[in-house]
Parts: sequence; C-alpha cells; structure tokens
Amino acid sequence: MRTLWQRPEPSAGPPSNPAEIADRALHRRAIEAVIWGMPAVNFELMRRQMAKLGGSANQVVFWSLPVNWKNQTLTPNPDTIYFMPFFDTREVGPVVLEIPPADTGTIVGSIDDCWQTAVEDIGPAGADRGTGGRYLILPPDHTGAVPDGYLPCRSPTYQSYALLRSNYRSATDADIAEAVAYGKRVRVYPLSGVAELQDTAYIDANDTLFDATIPYDARFFDALNAVVQTEPWLGRDKAMIDKLKSIGIEKGRPFAPGDKTRRIFNLAAHEAHSWLVNRLDTAYFPPPYFDGGHWHVPASSEVIDGMTTNFADPGSYPVDNRAVTYSMAFFSAKHLGAGQFYLMTLRDGKGNKLDGGTPYRLRVPASAPVRQYWSATAYDGKTHALIRDTPRSSRASTSANLATNPDGSVDIYFGPTAPDGASSNWVPTKACNAFEVIFRFYGPDQALLDKSWKLPDIEKLH
Repeated sequence: MRTLWQRPEPSAGPPSNPAEIADRALHRRAIEAVIWGMPAVNFELMRRQMAKLGGSANQVVFWSLPVNWKNQTLTPNPDTIYFMPFFDTREVGPVVLEIPPADTGTIVGSIDDCWQTAVEDIGPAGADRGTGGRYLILPPDHTGAVPDGYLPCRSPTYQSYALLRSNYRSATDADIAEAVAYGKRVRVYPLSGVAELQDTAYIDANDTLFDATIPYDARFFDALNAVVQTEPWLGRDKAMIDKLKSIGIEKGRPFAPGDKTRRIFNLAAHEAHSWLVNRLDTAYFPPPYFDGGHWHVPASSEVIDGMTTNFADPGSYPVDNRAVTYSMAFFSAKHLGAGQFYLMTLRDGKGNKLDGGTPYRLRVPASAPVRQYWSATAYDGKTHALIRDTPRSSRASTSANLATNPDGSVDIYFGPTAPDGASSNWVPTKACNAFEVIFRFYGPDQALLDKSWKLPDIEKLH
C-alpha cells in the first residue's frame, strides 16, 4: 500500500481503479486551476503582503525610496517610486481615488480589478489627461447614479488595486524626495466618507521583504480559494465552478484539503510551473519587435487585447498565455504604449539564454525615444523577481553618474562583476542563474512605435 501519492505512469489504456481515476482527475484539474487562477493569485499574494505590513483595504502601500531586491513582486520597476492602493468595495461601497494634477510631478499608472484586467489608466496618459481627477471605483453590483465631478470606474470584482508610479527627474535625493511628496498627494477614501475628508493611510514597505513570488505548491490553492470566496463569478469563468468544486474549492464552503490532496496539489503546481516555463521558452512571445532581434513585447497580442478590453472578443479567452504573463509580471494598462512601453529579452544577440555568470553589454543608442526616461532591469530567470542580495538591479537614464559615450549612446553592462572603469553603468547578476532583462520606455515617442529607433540585442562580451 502506497503511503505517499505518486502520479501514475502513463499506461497503454485508461486506469480501471476508481481511486486512481479520481486521483488523476484531481491532479489534472489542479493543473488547470493553477493556469486559470494565476492573475488572481498574483493579486492575492500582493494583498497579503500589504496586510502583513499592517495595511488594510482602501489604504496605500508605498516605497519611500526606489525599490531594492527586497521587493519580490514580479518584474517590478526599480527606477520609480511605487504607490499601490488596494481597494475593497464590499463593505463601504464606491471608493474614491484622487490623483493630483501633473504640476510638481507625474504619475503613470492604471487601476486593475483583482484579475488584473485593466479598468482605467490615470495621469497624463489616462482619463484625467494630467489635470488630476477623482476616480470612482464602483463595485460590480452598484446601481446608483455617479455624482458629478467623478470619473467612474466600474470594476467587475469587489477587490481591485492601482499601480501608480511617481516618476522622478533624476536619482538625486532631492528629486526622489519630491517624487515621494508628490505621490503622497494621492488620496483614497470611501465615497460615503467624503464629507469627513478622511486621511489616507500610507504603509511604507521600503527595505522590507515584500515577497509575492508565486508558490508552486499547495499554498497556491489556499490563495485561489480566498479569491473564490470573496469575488463574484464572472460569466466568462463559469465553466470553472464545477472544476474547482471537484478539488475542494467552492464558494461558501470551507477549504480543508487532507494530506493526500495537498501532496497531489504540490505535484500539480510543480507540473504547471514546468509547463509555464516551457511555454515561455517556446511559444509565448509574439515575433521580435525589431526584425532579426531578440526583444519582444512581453505579452502576446491576444492577452494584451483581452486584458485591455475586459475580454470583449467573444471568440477569444487566452487563459494559457495569460497564465504565463502573470507568472512573471503584474498589472495591465488600458492603453499600452500611451504612458509606458516595455520590451523583454531572455537571450543575447546569438540567441543563447542569458547566463548570470557571463558578462554582457547593451548599447542604448543616442536619442532614446522617451519624454520621461528609459531603464534596463535584470530579473531572476526562475522567479521573475529582482535578483536577491544584489546592490542594485537596473540602470536608467535618470541614474546618478551614468556614463555616456561621445556619440550619445550608453553602454549598460550585465554580469557577476563590474567591468573595469564602468561600475556606474553595471547591473549585477549571479553566476549559475539565468536572468532576463526588461527595457522600459516612459513617455514613449513615435520613433519607438514606428521603429525608426532600434534597440540592439544584448551582446556577450567574452
């Protein structure tokens, strides 16, 4: 008699043992639950980290300095000041998010539901067009009128969040402090409490471990259950109701898997992770952004269309590629390319995977097509978070002491040690670890979109 459940080896025919059939079904459906539930679990893990710091709904977690490796969210930006309000309209009804006008600063960001589907963009590239505004996050069952002077944002879920970036002009202490002060002009409060002018609570996560990396084991299902218990079923997802019920996740009922079930969950989550890694490697990215190169928009066009339109196309629901996206990133914008644009690579110019023990160079051509700034960031290829225990994770056009070549280009170096005489342009990596790079454009200009300006591939030095 087996004491530990093991996934049966494939056989010539279907299993005949009823217990084996049930175990295989549980295993298969658990894999599908991981793939389907990825963006919501990604959100729930971030929400839990905010709560671990003492925060709660309708408050703002922020970083009072640019994030370091202790921010273990998925592919975060270490060259901005992050503000993340988390909303919950279940008890208080509509919630107001006040954004200041773009006078002494600039905020780029979006409001997403808890499935990380874009609800609205904010700031100069958003609905307020830089004049500031009062965004009103409405619960899914809201039937009342929207008061004058508010920008309505109906969320299909009760819980949602905003990713706000208060961008600074340079990485000097004074400019960073100014970006923090500007971001703290953001206010969050229930619409019902507007008369009281409630103070907004800010929770500073600076230099604190904020670990929202995806756990590929039974803990994934604990987080997924929490979302199912809280949120309404969306019409597009009703096919999952019975599938989740078959693995013990059912709205209104306790989730209490036994030891054997949790062992099956561990194996299923591990297998789902392997599948996601393989898909990222082989079938996820759209064609290269620049002909003949290895930079890609880090999401398939079908996922981008779905996340920006709330999956309006009745013939498309890219759950598989959506899972890959949210296994390595968080947040979606309503209008990609308006406020920010991203390119990602896992490979050097010869098509080989980036290796943390090898030195590389990225030459950023002069006149980069941005109105705000560009940045290049290295991430752990396994977790898709910042590489742990490194002194910094990126270099940007705003970085202090960044060296520029005589022709206006900038060389960014990646590797385990700083190159001689170029430490100010160095992004540390770690030997024995694969890594990946995201290049960000804030305030992208037409030369990027029409590709008259081209970002070269990363080159292996020796």
